[in-house]
Amino acid sequence: MIGTLGVRTPRHVWIVGVLALVWNAFGCTDFTMTVTRNPEWLAPLSPEMIDWLDASPSWVLATWALGVWGGLAGALLLLLRSRWAVTAFTASLLGLAVNQIYPFISEVPGMLTSPASIGITLVIWIVAVSLLWYAVRMRNRGVLR
Repeated sequence: MIGTLGVRTPRHVWIVGVLALVWNAFGCTDFTMTVTRNPEWLAPLSPEMIDWLDASPSWVLATWALGVWGGLAGALLLLLRSRWAVTAFTASLLGLAVNQIYPFISEVPGMLTSPASIGITLVIWIVAVSLLWYAVRMRNRGVLR
């Protein structure tokens, strides 16, 4: 009988996968609550911010969806040890990159220029790039099939 030995899943894959799942689930929650106009979710936003969101072109909404739902798919695929996690995290990062063009070509509300908002955006970029890098490493090591 000919058999192949599979690569054992390192414990850190489960840790990173669960953390990525929670992180991206929050992004999906934010997206869903914003596009469905949940009043409690939108309450902390200024009227200026809500007007800016309402004026956003459809490509902004589409790339936001690609970013958050691609990240959630990537996290799930990572937990399933699928090589498709790399594709999903790549799509997520592409969605983020294209989505981030809009603040540069529009008049942004003051909320988006605060140090806290800029810091959050920086953290989102760091996490997205790190998850793609991690998935590529795990695929190259044979952990993702």
